[in-house]
Amino acid sequence: MSKEYKFLINGQWLTSPEKHDVKSPYNGKVIGTSYRPTTDDVENAIKVATAAFEITKKMPPYQRSEILSNIARRLQNKKEEMAQVIAAEAGKPIKAARIEAERSILTFTIAAEEAKRINGEIIPLDIHPYGKDRICNISRFPIGPIAGISPFNFPLNLVVHKVAPCIASGNTMILKPASQTPLSSLKLGEIAMEAGLPAGALNILPCSAQVAEPLITDERIKKLTFTGSPAVGWGLKKRCGRKRITLELGGNAGVIVHNDADLDYAVDRIIMGGFGYAGQTCISVQRIFVQRDIIEKFKEKFIKKVKSLKSGDPLDENTDVGPMISEKEAKRAEEWVKEAVNNGATILNGGQRNKSMLTPTVLTDVKPDMKVSCQELFAPVVTLVSYSDFHAAVKEVNNSDFGLQAGIFCKDLDLIYSAYREIEVGGLVVGDVPTFRIDHMPYGGVKSSGLGREGIRYAIEEMTELRALILNLPQ
Repeated sequence: MSKEYKFLINGQWLTSPEKHDVKSPYNGKVIGTSYRPTTDDVENAIKVATAAFEITKKMPPYQRSEILSNIARRLQNKKEEMAQVIAAEAGKPIKAARIEAERSILTFTIAAEEAKRINGEIIPLDIHPYGKDRICNISRFPIGPIAGISPFNFPLNLVVHKVAPCIASGNTMILKPASQTPLSSLKLGEIAMEAGLPAGALNILPCSAQVAEPLITDERIKKLTFTGSPAVGWGLKKRCGRKRITLELGGNAGVIVHNDADLDYAVDRIIMGGFGYAGQTCISVQRIFVQRDIIEKFKEKFIKKVKSLKSGDPLDENTDVGPMISEKEAKRAEEWVKEAVNNGATILNGGQRNKSMLTPTVLTDVKPDMKVSCQELFAPVVTLVSYSDFHAAVKEVNNSDFGLQAGIFCKDLDLIYSAYREIEVGGLVVGDVPTFRIDHMPYGGVKSSGLGREGIRYAIEEMTELRALILNLPQ
């Protein structure tokens, strides 16, 4: 019998009349049951988050840091348990789920450190006679209750990237996890309460989007931080009124492999970047551009490695590529591949689907206006294109509505810096794939890929406001 998971409001674990079965994307088995909060529950959560802010905003930095460190220690003790939940509910291969659990510990550890480093500055004002004897003290203050909406693909660590800086900065949060993967965040809520977080500082509501609407529109919520699809994200921005908003949205990341690259290393990294978690990451490698002189050699090595990937049960220690999050999404990706083939693309590997499993797929002879090129695939599918001129390849990477991250395998500093100046992305990764991320770095995109930045220190800045204290101190 699967476990039931209650939702969290004001430090209390609650139920509702509506239950929701969480099913394995791999075999459809029920792995847990959560309760769907009601509109009254959402209203209650907003009230208690607003009340709890009166406590959290007065907590000294050392106290916030201690709570975050306590959470990190408890996560360390439950690391394998959390990895098993991630693998079960998200269909993420257990090897990758363990990495996510480990990253969540790092993210809380970084937040514990950054909670003690929310610095201000002193500005002398006597640059003009009007400012004689005056100085300005600038500090950062928490802004109030924050709504966090998280996606299915990193059901723990992307939740932590909202919760940890919120705690570090003295704010309170109402979290709406993805309907497909609420269990990881509910277990995190248990850990946070055990770690000493005040009641109401974190409320977790696995409700429907319709029920969650007040989190977007209610003026008591001072900020919305959303990770998910561009269509949903930009729609939220239109409805959120005057509140701050951070949008971490999609991408169709490009990677350039130049003729001076270490080919074996590039192939290994692109395999990971393109097919890790079945390509269901915002910075998954989707478009591969390889210099014409080395394209055949790259293709031979790459396809050989792709064929060696093991697809199957995410709980199997040997699985490299698990299921997509649902059969519906696997069908969509399969249809995009077929559409590309019908318009002239060639399948070098894969293209077969069995329910939610899509074999790792490599396409060539693609055109820029095909969906597999210009839209976000979010699937274990990559496109392979050759180029003769590096600068032309840079333009092809830029030929996208998205701009989250890009990668280049190249050793020529002139070319590297020209790419850095020209490629319109939030982050350019040199000598690796765009899928690379360490949890303290600034992370976010431009164009359709989002607004604002995550990464603990940068998220804290967006969750606080500057306040100036002007002192007239005549000698």
